[in-house]
Amino acid sequence: MKEFVISEAKAETAVLVGLITQNQDEAKTKEYLDELEFLADTAGAVTVKRFTQRVAGPSQVTYVGKGKLEEIRQYIIRKEDEEDPVGMVIFDDELSAKQMRNIEAELKVKILDRTSLILDIFAMRAQTANAKTQVELAQYRYLLPRLQRLWTHLERQGGGSGSGGGKGSVGLRGPGETQLEMDRRIILQRITLLKQRLVEIDKQKTTQRKNRGRLIRVALVGYTNVGKSTLMNLLSKSEVFAENKLFATLDTTVRKVVIDNLPFLLADTVGFIRKLPTDLVDSFKSTLDEVREADLLVHVVDISHPDFEEQIQVVNKTLSELGCAEKPMMMVFNKIDAYQWVEKEPDDLTPPTKENISLEELQHTWMAKSEGTANEPLFISAREKINIDELREAYYKKVRELHVQKYPYNDFLYNIDEE
Repeated sequence: MKEFVISEAKAETAVLVGLITQNQDEAKTKEYLDELEFLADTAGAVTVKRFTQRVAGPSQVTYVGKGKLEEIRQYIIRKEDEEDPVGMVIFDDELSAKQMRNIEAELKVKILDRTSLILDIFAMRAQTANAKTQVELAQYRYLLPRLQRLWTHLERQGGGSGSGGGKGSVGLRGPGETQLEMDRRIILQRITLLKQRLVEIDKQKTTQRKNRGRLIRVALVGYTNVGKSTLMNLLSKSEVFAENKLFATLDTTVRKVVIDNLPFLLADTVGFIRKLPTDLVDSFKSTLDEVREADLLVHVVDISHPDFEEQIQVVNKTLSELGCAEKPMMMVFNKIDAYQWVEKEPDDLTPPTKENISLEELQHTWMAKSEGTANEPLFISAREKINIDELREAYYKKVRELHVQKYPYNDFLYNIDEE
């Protein structure tokens, strides 16, 4: 199987490519490319250039138009003799096998799309057998429809012709096709085996969840890199890996937390992201079962992120797809210490934007949105430990309420009141 290994060349340079369309304006494309650059950085690549094109939609042949592709090619050629030649071009959407084949033939460098980049990061982050199995399954599912492109690439290498034609590709055509079908069968068999393995792992995890006793389950959910693991460490006094990188957490970590003698289970889950590959969601269903089986979801939001409201929408959409939209939920806005805004001039009559709204105004806005609901949003900083006592108190009230509802004949909570 072909590995997704950006990490082998830590300082490898990358060019990013995105589209401006009717459904995605210039500002949105910039935000997506900012995130793509963060993904590239997480994978160990350094972004040196961005290319965008305004089109009705992606070209089915080369994603961007021929003129833009030629512009990218000329840039790569100019960089060849410099200290940091372009090692790869990363596209902000998932590319078809045909698109990748055509683009690679023109640019003559490594071509990745957002999906393969995320898969590479997941492969780097996977630590346990469960996570490694899920990542491998997602990789094979991604690779299967792209086998033809890989064999075309190998034929060019075998023939020693940089143009992709000539005697080399003709001489290897027959064996290549035979090997292609063989690889397809091997991958399909491997996918079946990995699915079976995940079913076994899921059974084991289900048994583990059943053995946890009569405790309320709380799951931290949210966009990637919003501070869920830092909050987990703070509440559970454990050492869950936390880093300012995307997808620092892959495996679900469950810890027992006790607040005022009230115990409950707290789970830290994998972060969501825009354009999350479908194969990845399918592969990680067993990990996301902690979300499905939770009694309470705590939606953690990075309020310092300029696009946090869309991140909220992405998480809510993913939760809806998982069938968890109706679960009890608490909104926790994290990183208030990092929130930045620019104060408007007194005579400035332009409508307020998210760049010039103060944190206090933003808090009032979200408090107003939640008016009439049972759960008001909380505003904290897990890193600086701001408003953590308020968070613990809110946890206690909600968990106690859910425990009484779920286990009405359990004397446990009443014994707490008597102590």
